Amino acid sequence: MADSPASTVRLNKFLAQSGVASRRGADAMIAAGRVKIDGQAAQPGSQVAPGQVVTVDGTPVAAERLTYLMLNKPVGYVTTMEDPEGRPTVVKLLDVVERVVPVGRLDAMTSGLLLLTNDGDLAYKLGHPKHGVPKTYRAIVRGLPGSAALRKLQQGVHLDDGRTRPAEVKVIGTRSGGAELEITIKEGRNRQVRRMCSTVGYPVMELERIAYGPLTLGRLGIGASRALKPHELEALRSAASGG
Repeated sequence: MADSPASTVRLNKFLAQSGVASRRGADAMIAAGRVKIDGQAAQPGSQVAPGQVVTVDGTPVAAERLTYLMLNKPVGYVTTMEDPEGRPTVVKLLDVVERVVPVGRLDAMTSGLLLLTNDGDLAYKLGHPKHGVPKTYRAIVRGLPGSAALRKLQQGVHLDDGRTRPAEVKVIGTRSGGAELEITIKEGRNRQVRRMCSTVGYPVMELERIAYGPLTLGRLGIGASRALKPHELEALRSAASGG
């Protein structure tokens, strides 16, 4: 008797949920002939039934338990799996069996909320600009930005890789010789907030990400991590789908 449709899963989704790649990356692997099901070359749109063996480049792929974590990243840690310069990586702070990877990146000198997961499909959606999932930062800048500088940040700044999208920017406090800004962007370019602020003449001295979509750090201590709660995961998926 054939497996019912409810007991099968599309191959690219299976690979994404196993942490192998995003769905798009999985489709590329399938098209390149790198993926087999029970020893037979897989085709685009192939389904995987319970008990079938999926291999990528000859290595079996196990259906991994999907894991979703929030980490309060400390300054000095890099968001790569390994670092050729020997700097500490965020994965060293985790105590999980599953191989999770960061969703996007925070540079070494930026602290705050970092999501990590082995759900390649969700990670792809969260990072794709078309979904516009907002990310909010607390930035301490040198100097006191006037209305003209704030307006430029809000309307979009010309960077070497193009103009940024409009951002939400407000002054929430002042420091000796500087100001504290709250900046929300819907992109994820390399060091984007730092580059935006420098372009308008107010370089960042401290930077912390305090929210990713609907999620906030709350009372999570620096260097600590925790699993996302069911309602947080549901809200995050809704945000990643444009809901």
